[in-house]
Amino acid sequence: MQQLGSKWRGSVLRDYSADSRILYVSALAGGLGAVSAVAAWALLEMIALCTNLFYFHRWSFVEHDPWQSGVHWWSPMMPVLGGLIVGLMARYLSPKVRGHGMPEAVETIVFGGGKVQPRVAILKPVATAISIGSGGPFGAEGPVIITGGAIGSVLGQLLPMTDSERTVLMVAGASAGMAATFNCPMSATLLAVEILLFEWRPRSLVPVAIACVTAGAVRRLLLGPQSLLHMVPTGAPVYHSAMLGALVLGIIAAFVAAGLSKAVHFTEHMFEKLPIHWMWWPAIGGLGIGLGGLVFPQALGVGYSVIQQMISGDTAWKLLAGVLIVKSLIWVFSLGSNTAGGILAPLLMIGGALGAAVGHLMPVMSPGAWVLVGMTSVLTAAIGCPLTSAMLALELTHNGGLMLPVLLACVSAYAVSALVQPRSMLTESLSRRGLHLSREFGVDPLETMLASQAMHTSVFALNDSATRKDAADWLRKMDERGAEAWSHWQRVFPLVDADGKLTGLLTRSQMMAAAKQADLSQPLVLSGSTTPITVSPRDTLRECAVMMAETKLTSFPVVNADGKLVGVIMIDDLLKGRSEQSQRENMRERVLRLRWPFGGRGEEVVTSDK
Repeated sequence: MQQLGSKWRGSVLRDYSADSRILYVSALAGGLGAVSAVAAWALLEMIALCTNLFYFHRWSFVEHDPWQSGVHWWSPMMPVLGGLIVGLMARYLSPKVRGHGMPEAVETIVFGGGKVQPRVAILKPVATAISIGSGGPFGAEGPVIITGGAIGSVLGQLLPMTDSERTVLMVAGASAGMAATFNCPMSATLLAVEILLFEWRPRSLVPVAIACVTAGAVRRLLLGPQSLLHMVPTGAPVYHSAMLGALVLGIIAAFVAAGLSKAVHFTEHMFEKLPIHWMWWPAIGGLGIGLGGLVFPQALGVGYSVIQQMISGDTAWKLLAGVLIVKSLIWVFSLGSNTAGGILAPLLMIGGALGAAVGHLMPVMSPGAWVLVGMTSVLTAAIGCPLTSAMLALELTHNGGLMLPVLLACVSAYAVSALVQPRSMLTESLSRRGLHLSREFGVDPLETMLASQAMHTSVFALNDSATRKDAADWLRKMDERGAEAWSHWQRVFPLVDADGKLTGLLTRSQMMAAAKQADLSQPLVLSGSTTPITVSPRDTLRECAVMMAETKLTSFPVVNADGKLVGVIMIDDLLKGRSEQSQRENMRERVLRLRWPFGGRGEEVVTSDK
């Protein structure tokens, strides 16, 4: 017999499927984390250089915001020039430089086998630096994610690897890029789990975490250990009224994020209707940026300094209105033009302004507290990452005193957004291209049921000494019984010895062919297989499904450790795992009833409904 599946693992069935390859991939991921950190540092330096070239007309890597140069007659033309350059790069070098990075990364991970063109690793950060440096209201994190992912993908393509391992390296590089940009290794690891990996397995989580830790360590050498935002630690207790306020703010943030998402995709749809080539769209988006910069100059650029202002306590209505109205409008308009730039920093900035505005009506907390709650809740609702956002609040500010209201706001925003938005900001564009992606993860029901629980045990088996005459008798009886007999589930016919051990196997077509042979005295086993593929009663249905996919067979005999036949499993039996899951999720039943007091027994009736 040819034994596949778990190979009699029985009591050694494992919780995890990881093998020694995890060490090899983790070692590669560690080096990749360092490279991604350098790439993130290089991108930040390029953004600073482009900002100085566009707005200060000098060659310098000193960080400045575009609005610090003042408002000049030529200021509105800088974003147009930057958009024009990005459009030319997209048309003549690579269209992959367009977009904000994360949807492209998700598409490559899920649908592209983790394969990214090497040129993207170079062109994407350059296009992003030009876009942001010319005043684009974007963040650097999304492009860094796709850049780090591209480096990991290229490494995976240079080495002999499976698609799964290549995807893990891509996600490791992408997460490491975010870890280096925001100095947030833990948040980057959680981002990989919630958005990029689409699985929770040691084979992927361990390399990604190692890459993020390495990136965080290298980032400290390049940019220092300080947090991205400075905030006075919250030492006072958070009262229940503030917790209720955080719950309300999370709900409001969900609707704001839904509105922003719809506005972005509506703008994308409008740009697609323009009677001009898409190469010109980023320049048109740049015109909107330039005009918005005349009204509210602080809307230009990444905006970390504006976020810092709000966290430090500057929540004047003029500033908040500028962010909520002007920043939102130019960001939506320019993002809809499909230029290069990230979405995390703008979402944090808009969310911070929302939190500060609503915070005027909320119970008093420490300075900047409502800004932080608003930032994380809007980010959660927009891209669906409550754990990442909550941890990001801690790593951005090193202020753990606000974890309770932050986590509550993130979870409430996540719950409401899951109800009001069929697609997040990341997956809507994929859906419009005809790609479906589910963001829910759970244990495969085929993993929770064994072959012994789903197999057929009432099996028609023949003695290993049977001849072709026995097959002829079987065929005659089948014809006599007619359609009822031919619709029977059994498609394979085992041959067993006196002890019940499997010695051979015939398919239904082989039985029919044997019955029609001229010499019916020949052993029946000559018409079948003496080394049939078998499964163990301890194999999971998932393993059986994988075997069926690999062998193109739809039936397997099930034999125990002694080689005795105990049943047959068919492809239809795999549905039992799914049907049990469906029943668990859809059937409502009352399992217990309270007994009446004072000695009355009451009725212990179990009711159910669908």
